[in-house]
Amino acid sequence: MKLTSVLGQKRITLSFEVFPPKADLDFESVRQAAFQVAKLGPDYMSVTYGAGGSTRDNTLALAEDIQKEYGVTAIAHLTCVGATKDSIQEALRDMRHSGIENILALRGDRPQWMEQEPFTDYHYASDLVAAIKEFGGFCIGGACYPEGHPDAANKKEDILNLKKKVDAGCEFLTTQMFFDNNIYYNFLYRVRSAGIEVPVIPGIMPISRASQVKNAIRLSGCNMPERFKNIVDRFGTNKDAMMQAGIIYASEQIIDLIANGVNNIHIYSMNHANVVRGIMENLSEIVMV
Repeated sequence: MKLTSVLGQKRITLSFEVFPPKADLDFESVRQAAFQVAKLGPDYMSVTYGAGGSTRDNTLALAEDIQKEYGVTAIAHLTCVGATKDSIQEALRDMRHSGIENILALRGDRPQWMEQEPFTDYHYASDLVAAIKEFGGFCIGGACYPEGHPDAANKKEDILNLKKKVDAGCEFLTTQMFFDNNIYYNFLYRVRSAGIEVPVIPGIMPISRASQVKNAIRLSGCNMPERFKNIVDRFGTNKDAMMQAGIIYASEQIIDLIANGVNNIHIYSMNHANVVRGIMENLSEIVMV
């Protein structure tokens, strides 16, 4: 099923992101962790893509297995990093053969280990979106940054580049993580003012370990509200308490989003079925409204 059909049903949807293993030897353990998430019945699952296509085969295999084994719609990531026109065409043919109908098209970050220029045939996500659109048959999604893309000169330029991506064929957008919902609401206002009308799905990251905070700031440059910092300071050294607090904080973010009319929520679950389960239990009655 294409995600435009899922997102167009005007009901509350919850989706989760999982990532494939970097090494083939780890595939089965990661596969089982992803299956534990799929068993909980998300509306769809997103499968990430390793730097430079390092997990391409595992990304495709995991997405295919999720659909076949549990009937959960999957979206496979695809990036510009190290990609050539031939490699993208091959990847698209493989996805079509595997029954994948949804792609999240990303520019991707330059891998630290990659010495050569990572962006040759495709310099921007909009270039990749256009290539997938021309190939045909896929529902295409993209990423967006509520607090501004780190490489953009300013937020106005970032929105203009986002408009190019949508004009190239992007049918929905998923945000990077944020921890203050007002950031998302302000971003959505700017996006709509720029004439971008596709669904903008908020991405929520449950922080279950204090060490994730530094990684979240490094990867997305997101702002950490004082309320959240206090939670990490108070519970960060207690594994179980931090996990519970992180699940509750993420659940409260989601409840506020739903209360303000946002029906589609994406959760960066990091292959942690227990985190997914905790959030879904907290929302069990709310998502039925």
